[in-house]
Amino acid sequence: MCGLAGIFPHAETAPPVNREELLRIRERMRARGPDAAGLWISEDHRIGLAHRRLAIIDLTAEGAQPMASADGRYQIVFNGEIYNYRELKADLQTQGVPFRSHSDTEVLLQLYAREGKAMLHRLRGMYAFAIWDTQEQSLFLARDPFGIKPLYLHDDGKTLRFASQVKALLAGGAIARDIDPEGELGYWIWGHIPEPHTLYKNIRAFEPGTWLKLHRNGRRETGTFETVANLLMLENEPSSRGPTADSATQQHSLREALLDSVRHHLIADVPVGVFLSAGIDSTTLAALAAECGGTLHTVTLGFEEYRGTSSDESVLAEQVARQYGAQHQTVWISRDDFQDAFAEFIDAMDQPSFDGLNTWLVSRAAAQLGLKVAISGLGGDEFFGGYPSFRQIPQIRHLARPFAPIPGLGKLTRQVSAPLLRRFTSEKYAGLLEYGATWQGAYLLRRALRMPWELKEHSPEDRALRVIRHCQPSETISPLADHAVVSCLEASNYMRNQLLRDSDWAGMAHSIELRVPLVDVELTRHIAWQRKAGLPYSKQDLAGAARPALPSEIVNRPKTGFTVPVRDWMRPNPASQAKQPERGLRGWQQVVMSSFLHASEPGPA
Repeated sequence: MCGLAGIFPHAETAPPVNREELLRIRERMRARGPDAAGLWISEDHRIGLAHRRLAIIDLTAEGAQPMASADGRYQIVFNGEIYNYRELKADLQTQGVPFRSHSDTEVLLQLYAREGKAMLHRLRGMYAFAIWDTQEQSLFLARDPFGIKPLYLHDDGKTLRFASQVKALLAGGAIARDIDPEGELGYWIWGHIPEPHTLYKNIRAFEPGTWLKLHRNGRRETGTFETVANLLMLENEPSSRGPTADSATQQHSLREALLDSVRHHLIADVPVGVFLSAGIDSTTLAALAAECGGTLHTVTLGFEEYRGTSSDESVLAEQVARQYGAQHQTVWISRDDFQDAFAEFIDAMDQPSFDGLNTWLVSRAAAQLGLKVAISGLGGDEFFGGYPSFRQIPQIRHLARPFAPIPGLGKLTRQVSAPLLRRFTSEKYAGLLEYGATWQGAYLLRRALRMPWELKEHSPEDRALRVIRHCQPSETISPLADHAVVSCLEASNYMRNQLLRDSDWAGMAHSIELRVPLVDVELTRHIAWQRKAGLPYSKQDLAGAARPALPSEIVNRPKTGFTVPVRDWMRPNPASQAKQPERGLRGWQQVVMSSFLHASEPGPA
């Protein structure tokens, strides 16, 4: 896990690479890669690549980046991990390909040299990378299908700039900080900024599962090699493969698929820990990791406000750690700890998010214990139907669809009922008939923090609707069954734009690489085959993969999610005379955005 950056003046009239700008971009990502730093600029200064390294696989200097091919034709910068790199390397070696290192970076380089963009279909991992071809004078960019690893671009038509973080690109000093109205609006709606938007008009997220080849003369080639919807529909899978119908065989098959993913995600030349809560996802992964052998390290956060209550996950987590023989540590956090660290937390946050604090705190704890890699249970709810949305979204559509053909009924109902509902509950429910008949609208009613009509002070309602439509994969999900549609919506929106993004910046702020075995292309294909047979896996099926079995207190525990007492921390402190912000999550959302809008980082040079 690292931080990558590059500047490519692809127009003849563009100024050459500014070395100092590239270094500023790179050094803003120092926490992403404290182990080493690299820089390569071509002799004519028409391309520059930079890298900060967190050494996880091949800790020697041979794994340093930017990495050049043996013949000097290619240069690569790479952020992420390729979990099947050993199999890919063995295949290349049978073809006579020599290797100078033990890194997955060199495997990427050699694969691209032989297969070009076709190599993307062979990768299993989380990644964003850039490869420069000195012979073709072309730059190749790619990002993994789930969007686990970030990549951000700025292109003014003459020069392409890219980096692993938005704040890094801004630190270069050449990009205007004009706010993107639709990006900001997306934040007020969802609590995160939906891709491809960022908070800034001139910076865009590179689409997951896509590639771009940009030539020196400005010619562009682009394509999509995989999407979440295609994985869930098995669009690119051979028809000869089929689902398992027998329940016992089905459970055994899932267990083998999970073990396979966990084994791959444990590959590292440094210790790998597990972020352990009292939920099924992380406890199952801890059990599987223990089964794979080696010393198991687990970390749990405890909050002083929750100590001794049903929200305190530390007791059950410690029970699980003992059962599976883990070296376990519970780290306790108080309101004072939060207030002391708030400025550092906001500085680390790459884009506004009303979440991420839990991951930032547990990553800090893991770093204090000497870990560099940790496994997270993220993805379990999205692919094993753990959210209430798997039940609620189809119900919303069922209720609203009979009224959809009546013109204007939904809007009229909303206008009449919203003021009343606002007094007793969320006015979101007023939009049931107006939005609920479509998958996208039902998802909005389930996930939005604010509805479009509530945001008139920020933007006209029609702009909010454009943001919502733009960020939903509407045309790709219609052939799917209900369970798969909700899975696609959750994975393409909440998981990608909030959970995965927060995991990246919050982990890397403490030089911690977060791995997500439940967000894996091979495991997702396996899950999709079972769903195609009408046998979608549940969270109980996931729990059933653990050997020995998880404690019944874990399996039968009602879903609560991993919570942080932000509401308590946001309440007025009697000892403080400072003006307090609005209470609750909306108040927290406002505090975060205000911190970004009033950021003190320098503007463009």
